[in-house]
Amino acid sequence: MYCSKRLRINHSSSYIRPLSIPSSSRNLSSYIDPYSKVYDVFLSFRGEDTRNNFTDHLYQALVDKGISTFKDDEKIEIGIPISQELLDAIEKSSMAVIVLSRNYASSPWCLEELARIIDCMKEREMRVLPIFYQVDPSDVRHQTGTFADAFTGHEIRFEKDSEKVRTWRNALREVAKLSGRHLQNRGESEFIKIIVDGIFRELSDTLSIVDEGNLIGIIYPVRELLVSHLQLRQNDDEVRFIGLCGMSGIGKTTLARVVFQRFRSRFQACSFLENVSAECNVDALLEKLLSDMKLRSEKDKWDASKGRAVIKNRLRFKKVLIVLDDADKKEQLETLVGNCDWFGMGSRIIITTRDKHLLISLGVPNDNIYMVKGLNEYSKDLDLKLFCLEAFGKPDCGIDFLERCNDFARYARIDFLDLCLDFVGYASGHPLALKVLGSSLFGKGREVWQSARDKLEAIPNRDIQKILQIGFDALDDTEKKLFLDIACFFDGDYKDRVIDLLEGLGCYPTIDIETLVDKSLLTSSGKRLRMHNLLQRMGWEIVRCEHRWNPEKRSRLWLSNDILQVLEENTGTDKVEGIMLNTPSREAQLNANAFSKMKKLGLLKICNVHLPAGLEYLSNKLHLLEWHDYPLTSMPNNFQPHNLVELIMPRCCFKQLPKGFSNLNKLKVLDLSNSQNLIKTPDFTGFSNLQRLILQGCTRLYEVHPSMGVLNRLILLNLKDCQSLASLPCEINLESLKTVILSGCSSLVKFPKIGKNMKRLAELYLDKMAKTAIKELLSSIQNLTGLTLLNRSGWKDHPSRSWHSLLYLSALTSLVALDLSDCNLSDGAIPGNLSGLSALESLILSRNNFTCLPDSISQLSKLKSLYLDNCSKLKLLPNLPTGTKLVMARECSSLENCSNQVTLWTSYETEEFTIINCLSSVDDEKSEVSFQDLNLHLDFQPRWRPYEEVSLSLSLSLSLTKEHIEEFLF
Repeated sequence: MYCSKRLRINHSSSYIRPLSIPSSSRNLSSYIDPYSKVYDVFLSFRGEDTRNNFTDHLYQALVDKGISTFKDDEKIEIGIPISQELLDAIEKSSMAVIVLSRNYASSPWCLEELARIIDCMKEREMRVLPIFYQVDPSDVRHQTGTFADAFTGHEIRFEKDSEKVRTWRNALREVAKLSGRHLQNRGESEFIKIIVDGIFRELSDTLSIVDEGNLIGIIYPVRELLVSHLQLRQNDDEVRFIGLCGMSGIGKTTLARVVFQRFRSRFQACSFLENVSAECNVDALLEKLLSDMKLRSEKDKWDASKGRAVIKNRLRFKKVLIVLDDADKKEQLETLVGNCDWFGMGSRIIITTRDKHLLISLGVPNDNIYMVKGLNEYSKDLDLKLFCLEAFGKPDCGIDFLERCNDFARYARIDFLDLCLDFVGYASGHPLALKVLGSSLFGKGREVWQSARDKLEAIPNRDIQKILQIGFDALDDTEKKLFLDIACFFDGDYKDRVIDLLEGLGCYPTIDIETLVDKSLLTSSGKRLRMHNLLQRMGWEIVRCEHRWNPEKRSRLWLSNDILQVLEENTGTDKVEGIMLNTPSREAQLNANAFSKMKKLGLLKICNVHLPAGLEYLSNKLHLLEWHDYPLTSMPNNFQPHNLVELIMPRCCFKQLPKGFSNLNKLKVLDLSNSQNLIKTPDFTGFSNLQRLILQGCTRLYEVHPSMGVLNRLILLNLKDCQSLASLPCEINLESLKTVILSGCSSLVKFPKIGKNMKRLAELYLDKMAKTAIKELLSSIQNLTGLTLLNRSGWKDHPSRSWHSLLYLSALTSLVALDLSDCNLSDGAIPGNLSGLSALESLILSRNNFTCLPDSISQLSKLKSLYLDNCSKLKLLPNLPTGTKLVMARECSSLENCSNQVTLWTSYETEEFTIINCLSSVDDEKSEVSFQDLNLHLDFQPRWRPYEEVSLSLSLSLSLTKEHIEEFLF
């Protein structure tokens, strides 16, 4: 801020300094930065005319009214150009008051101020009030009288800068067109009172409704919202409904307030309606909206119907900005803002809500819905800085610097860094949590911080919990149940899996998941469901509060100590609906009746427990049974789990599946991997919905039941390393099958015939299989028209037969990745025509015996990566397709035509491009290999300017040993 003896500056106590933009964001549109205001009013006047009378009285009246006013007390202008500080002060003012007196136009300094004010009025919508002090407005507009005399002098003095004079004339014409105040036949004191009262009312309409001074990082969502949603272009006449959506406390209201404050001057009328929820009286909201729009007086008493009609008919030609905060009912919104036809061109209606579906049902396009994110998703360390601001107070460097600074020691205590990171990690970018936690620790010692952290792990902060639970409390019973199941058991899990497991367990997961997503209580990221850390902990606390001190009386158990306590003490009850023991703290000895009282148990995951007396009971309501290292060879006699969706029992002791598992028509996953005693699979007749069959590592398995052919919904068949498996059913014709893994089935002597319905099979893993199974495979492989990945590495057959087998590959037109490594391929083994592999992107030929590759490699137009490691006889590389980005040729000691070449190039803006041709012709680890013109592109943050990113490109030559090459590149 500029301040000297020449400047007289008043800051009223009501003034709030807005947040400025970080230096790293200086390339933002010009309409962002100007909203960081320092003064309410900038006074422009001719000193010799009014300094000691009218202007001085006006300034004092403004100060007395609490209005922050900039007034230059000593304009010494002769021969001195206007200072940059004065021009900056204009831009940092919300309003300009121009006292146009008889000699105003004779001052080039005043005219320069005026020209800058008019620019700000046009570009940044600054409010401008002209005061015609003992001059006629027409003299100002037409530059007559004393104004004409002044410009006669300017034309002579600035003869060589006529454009400057023209700019001044235009500025006077513009200001004369504005509605102003004309001192004529009235006393100055009364006139000044009228002016100051009007300015106060004008500024009161734009007083900041949010303290931006502590809003770390607010510029980031404002920028995103402005560019992608608000789109306040000058000629944009579209009426937009815009939604701000997100979980409770994430900053929707704050963002809406900042946007409202910064951009309200662009609209003819504005209104900010708080707490537009179902509990709020719609008539009261309607009255406030009508009042803000200047559509009613205090005497008017209208019902909702008439109020709607007034809004619809009177605002059709008015450009308005309306914010409806915390909306949760469509009916309220329809009453207050109806639709786009109600409002004039360029209007913006902003609605904040936790419920995205509410916006969609109102007709808000998905592109107009902005999901408010946590601070950690906008920029690095913003969450840490906000927490430190609350925990340690404002740093001496100021809030603006704090946003840019990357040096923790500049805004916090370095000896608290570890604890700060713990609290920030807990909050996961949630601004309300960061503020609550930080402020609660202000002025406290390290021991108190440590205790608070430990307590937080066990018991959530009450204030945070109260805010977050607002959204949960608004759910119906099945939605609440689903929320708690995901919070306790399924955060980060696949959406389809959650739906399958929870269908029929007291909720309706398909619709309820959509509801939780719409209400910002859950996110669907790709195919997985994600829950914010604080929401998950809120869910945990809700379950714990079902019975604080007796875990056996809670509906869900997920903590190791709670589960082991209930099971070992045999205190389970019919309240328990789910148990998930992921990482037990110790081994446990369970009573045979440990689960006998848990009649409603629907989800069970357990491991590392012993059953010395056997097991008497498991609930038949189980949808999930996941028991790792199940120690018994049988299940309870009365166990009939017909509702099972997933049976996951790796490393179990079964020789074959117990009879209780015979009719599992709801079962979708059967995983008995690494069960060393398993010798044969069950009859699959009762498994009609099975999608994933995983028997990997069952080394004694020798038989797969012929009924496997009925598994028409099977997607994955994993028999990897089933070393005793000699045969499969004579034909596989499963139309849903996408992945088959037979790697390491070294005893498989007969490969089944592939039926014509196998068009969905995308991945086939046949590495390290028995040689005798190849012939049957090749006879029908052409039916796999959808195959994208084939791994047949390790087939060390006779070279001529290898060549014969490769001829069949031309039929695989969809193949994207092919692994032929370690297949004893020699020269001529790779066919001369590879045009059929038109989709191939990755080719692995490592550990083979050829000395050169055929020119047909160049036919692979989509090839991106080629692996030739350990091809010790390879001497020559052919011309490769232009799109090839990665060539790995390590330990190719005979390679001749590419000696000692390494090229690295990583483009900052485009996709990474790397060619590596690292040769091992240097046997001595200490011998050096020279690299010429090694190109590097780096992006980094210099220590001397930690808030700016710098790009650097360089080219260099260097010599490296073989050891260094591997460290440097790989």
